[in-house]
Amino acid sequence: MSRWTLVELLLPPPRTGPKGGRREKHPRRRIVDAIFHVVRTGCAWRQLPHDFPPWRTVYWCFVRRHDEGTVTRVHDALRAQVRRAEGRSEEPSAGLID
Repeated sequence: MSRWTLVELLLPPPRTGPKGGRREKHPRRRIVDAIFHVVRTGCAWRQLPHDFPPWRTVYWCFVRRHDEGTVTRVHDALRAQVRRAEGRSEEPSAGLID
């Protein structure tokens, strides 16, 4: 299963409809890719390259998903996928704090 497929399944459905809000302006995948870019490179939100959606939109989506627990679920699912691919248990058996 690809990373995007796994992430897409964990995202809540878009809030559209009579009382759900307006249609999403930017594709969800581009927003998730922008969040991964910030995490991977360590750049500031304002320094997102212009081929991503506006940084305020990406940041707002990140904060909203973080507050509702989606970020933690995505992190746990991706960690489990990586550990499975390496032939290890999905859950770590010990932790290390330095």
